[in-house]
Amino acid sequence: MQDILSMKFSELQMAIKELQEPDYRAKQIYHWLHVRKIQEFSQMTDLSSGLKLKLASNFEIKKLVIAKKLESQIDDTVKYLYQLPDGQYIETVLMHYQHGWRICISTQVGCKMGCQFCASTIAGYVRNLTASEMLLQIDETERNANIKISGIVLMGIGEPLDNFQNVTRFLELLSDSKGRKMSLRHVTISTCGIVPKIRELAEKKTGLTLAVSLHQASDSQRNKIMPVNKKYALQELMNACQYYFAMTGRRVTYEYAVMEGENDSFANAQALAKLLKNQQAHVNLIPVNTVKERNYHATRQSAKRFMQYLEKLGVHATVRRTLGNDIQAACGQLRHEINIKNSCLNFTEK
Repeated sequence: MQDILSMKFSELQMAIKELQEPDYRAKQIYHWLHVRKIQEFSQMTDLSSGLKLKLASNFEIKKLVIAKKLESQIDDTVKYLYQLPDGQYIETVLMHYQHGWRICISTQVGCKMGCQFCASTIAGYVRNLTASEMLLQIDETERNANIKISGIVLMGIGEPLDNFQNVTRFLELLSDSKGRKMSLRHVTISTCGIVPKIRELAEKKTGLTLAVSLHQASDSQRNKIMPVNKKYALQELMNACQYYFAMTGRRVTYEYAVMEGENDSFANAQALAKLLKNQQAHVNLIPVNTVKERNYHATRQSAKRFMQYLEKLGVHATVRRTLGNDIQAACGQLRHEINIKNSCLNFTEK
């Protein structure tokens, strides 16, 4: 069965033609899927019963199931644990800002990157998400929360540029003028630094914001916490970021998880300022999320202190607003917990 929600309009046209249906049917079906966001072929009320039967026989509309939902008592943040059709789990976070609702979506089930401070990698990598599974995180969250999402961040479980083909397909479907019509200027992709894909993304000139996870400003220190740095060293990464700016005119955001006693000294700030010299850069400081399996911690005060160091050195930086602290809004924690629970149940059953 073909995943119809992942199909580009041109692919859907070809598929409908093979079903010996007129061309205009593809436009109707695409509108139902991407504008009306229906969940069943039976809801396509302007199609004949025969065509709906053909569609149901040849295609599937994937669905996500809410396995767990956590609502913050201190802000409007909501964290969803979604179960995929194959039984795997991913996480999605809905956040409320002054300018509207933003969603942080996952792009993989698990992650291969092995960053030492991150919960997403603990439960291991299973597979890439399809374009439809990324779109459905938006659709299901909007339905459940009864809101309209105005901004999207690909910063959940997984490394987006490690799933480049499906992510770029998702972006094309998201921005298609015949469907969802979302400007990619409202989309941010976060990467740990897969250099060839940064360059490839730059050449697409999509208009989206690129956020690069740095967390250390020397190769020797970054190698310890981010294995990707052993393949793509910092200078190579900086060159790719300069190329991205040159090709798109879009300033790169650098994410820096502040970890007390690890990367928050004035010397660390000096190294970061030197690394970002001549870059059109903004640094987004984040107090590292506490993960019980990892020995890293920080406070908002330590992040503000590091921001002041950077400002003295002429680097523009802000401390990211912390949302959903009371619901473990950091990505990967819920999936890890449910995997442990399921493993224990399976062990007991045996």
